[in-house]
Amino acid sequence: MILVTGSSGFIGFHVAKRLLSEDFSVIGIDNMNAYYDVTLKEARLQELQKHPKFNFIQGDIEDMEVLSHIFMNNEVDLVIHLAAQAGVRNSLENPHIYIKTNVQGFLNILETSSLYKVKHLIYASSSSVYGANTKVPFSVHDSVDHPLSVYAATKKANELLAHTYSSLYKLPTTGLRFFTVYGPWGRPDMALFTFTKQILEGEPIKLYNYGKMIRGYTFIDDVVEAIVSFLDKPAEPDSSWSGISPDPAASYAPYRLYNIGGNEFVNLEEYISLLEEKLGKKANKQLYPMQPGDVPVSYADSDDLFQVTGIKAMTPISDGIKKFVDWYIDFYKI
Repeated sequence: MILVTGSSGFIGFHVAKRLLSEDFSVIGIDNMNAYYDVTLKEARLQELQKHPKFNFIQGDIEDMEVLSHIFMNNEVDLVIHLAAQAGVRNSLENPHIYIKTNVQGFLNILETSSLYKVKHLIYASSSSVYGANTKVPFSVHDSVDHPLSVYAATKKANELLAHTYSSLYKLPTTGLRFFTVYGPWGRPDMALFTFTKQILEGEPIKLYNYGKMIRGYTFIDDVVEAIVSFLDKPAEPDSSWSGISPDPAASYAPYRLYNIGGNEFVNLEEYISLLEEKLGKKANKQLYPMQPGDVPVSYADSDDLFQVTGIKAMTPISDGIKKFVDWYIDFYKI
């Protein structure tokens, strides 16, 4: 039995769908909050509920009673924790909800996972933890002690809490730092979704840092493939780990960190050009300075991921954008 938190969210939906297609029994939990269009979350949920081995529970991970009930009444072997309050800019305006969901909620996941002897906890971290780092590509072996947003700070806190539980209770934890995930069924607050809607409706799009942002974009199918590849690879202690020169990505405890990012990165203006090509329509671009909490350059060194999982090729950006646009046009009947 696998518990997927945030099962009606973008990544959680795709992960649950993949697991069900491989005949796993899945429990999904999601609070179905209104951070973005609930009808999209409901549509994802309806897709999952077509599978007889999917059991959905609407509830908050901050509610220890709800989580305890799940673990007491089910033999949960693996936890894939993807529930979180997302959004860098929103975290600057509403910091308390990020602490409540991303920190308190994750603490509850760790508590129940350790208490009920879960075999492996896989959880979502974020490329945002790299914060003020400027050495690129970003590596899990580099220190990440200078976050630039409350969201980033909560994800860094997740990694620290995970290590504590791995150390104290021998709970195998694997943290995955996602880099700009996109694709069908994506989040409406993310750039590709927003830009597609605005271009089709003839509205101007806002390009921050005057369109000079550089990102490593990661297609959702590649993210799912990475997550699933870790199901039978629980984190193990690293016998070569040294407290004299500590590697942030490993430990004497069963704890690991990995970047999940494509090996292709582009300037935001190039990204928009690819989108324009697929839509057959030009964007009305408005240029703005950098926003608080953002970083100008972000792409991953994923060598560790490739070495452990064998995953090498990832979806080209042009193919990923096409797949998203095709889904968008079909889903919204354009």
